[in-house]
Amino acid sequence: MLHDEGMEGMLYFIDVILHVDKHLSQVILDYGGWIYLLLFLIIFIETGLVAMPFLPGDSLLFVIGTFAAIGALNIYWTISLLIAAAILGDSVNYAIGKFLGPKVFYKEKARFFKKEHLERTRRFYEKYGNKTIVLARFVPIIRTFAPFVAGIGQMRYGLFLFYNVLGGVLWVTIFMCGGYFFGNIPIIKHNFSIVILAIIVLSVLPIVLEFWKHYRQKPMAGASMEVKLP
Repeated sequence: MLHDEGMEGMLYFIDVILHVDKHLSQVILDYGGWIYLLLFLIIFIETGLVAMPFLPGDSLLFVIGTFAAIGALNIYWTISLLIAAAILGDSVNYAIGKFLGPKVFYKEKARFFKKEHLERTRRFYEKYGNKTIVLARFVPIIRTFAPFVAGIGQMRYGLFLFYNVLGGVLWVTIFMCGGYFFGNIPIIKHNFSIVILAIIVLSVLPIVLEFWKHYRQKPMAGASMEVKLP
């Protein structure tokens, strides 16, 4: 019984991700002006709560842009609100990492998220340094864990805020403008699920490549997870 309910929930979640345009259309009809607050909360939670890395990000922003293009949403209000949500979310995530993270980071079993996500983000930092805060915006899971790890590593907040603002502006603007200018082109509109799937695949590709390189290198078991950030 529980297994069936879990499977139904998973199938529904997949359906929402692949047909986010249809679901968002219904939500706009149901909630009217409250949709702005709902979208703000989704982006804030996805970037601000380290236990919620699975919420839609890139694809949702693209779809929001397509609805803004047809006048269902105000493009200026929406971009401004979602940039604010992305920046505020990362700042909250940084604070959580700074004050609570060290206890969780070195804990073998965490209740709400997997330790390998932290390790993956740590390796991302090793490769890209402070630019991780910007680049991680475009990589699911890493996007949620990057500010958390920055907080754990005591990254100077002024420096973090600079990359946070830059990354938030670029992430929201690029994907929303992509949807705004291209989302209603007939060939894209008629194959929207394929486009959403392509965005998801391209987003997770860096993670897949990182996994592949990780297993090729076969790191020593029990390697240190020490975090070193400015």
